[in-house]
Amino acid sequence: MSRLGAAACGAAGVAGLAAGYALFMAPGCQLFGAYPHRVRTAEPVVALTFDDGPNEPYTSQLLDYLDSRRIRATFFQVGRCVERFPDTTARMVAAGHVVGNHSLTHRFGTYLRPGRYAEEVRRTQEILVRHAGRTPALARSPWLWRHPALLRTLRAAGLRPVSGVFCHPLEVLQISAAAIARAAVAKTGPGTILIFHDGFDARGGDRGQTVAAVRRTVEALSARGFRFVTVDELLGVPAYR
Repeated sequence: MSRLGAAACGAAGVAGLAAGYALFMAPGCQLFGAYPHRVRTAEPVVALTFDDGPNEPYTSQLLDYLDSRRIRATFFQVGRCVERFPDTTARMVAAGHVVGNHSLTHRFGTYLRPGRYAEEVRRTQEILVRHAGRTPALARSPWLWRHPALLRTLRAAGLRPVSGVFCHPLEVLQISAAAIARAAVAKTGPGTILIFHDGFDARGGDRGQTVAAVRRTVEALSARGFRFVTVDELLGVPAYR
């Protein structure tokens, strides 16, 4: 193949990946059905959300800080992680935070096996009921992956899908708290659902920079007059069934 042909193939591949991301994973895509990442409002309100936890000691550090500021957040939790730290999940619900379903194992291969995602959703609901004492009505699919069958699966389970805006594309790699917070603040407008990660997939890991970034983000947004709400409050829907 000539260099020109190779370059053309490479460009086509990149374009294909970009199109696939825009269709199946981009926060704002609503082609297959409602998967809200923000709401239209003039009020300076923002919903802080956290994925992939609980993950200690970092989730508790976030809870300590949020509770000190009287802020309630929404935590989309991985079933295996809840089994690892059940007391953390119980604590956040008792404190008034909202928990949602974020699959059992947070593995992309789940989407490649028919019926597997539905089974993961079902089992995670059971785990959350057992340790939170509530049946979640909100869910977020790992990597914000969506297609018609997945959205039908969530609806059949009595779950409302919730997307959001990633605070920083490299936050999961634990770049500096300052960089994460700058991006998070820049991306936040009235009605934004902002995504941080208190865990990593279902494996946990160091989230110290995220904890520090949340503090910086809250302080900066508070100074701008923002008020913090849970996702159900922002969307005007039930948090639990």
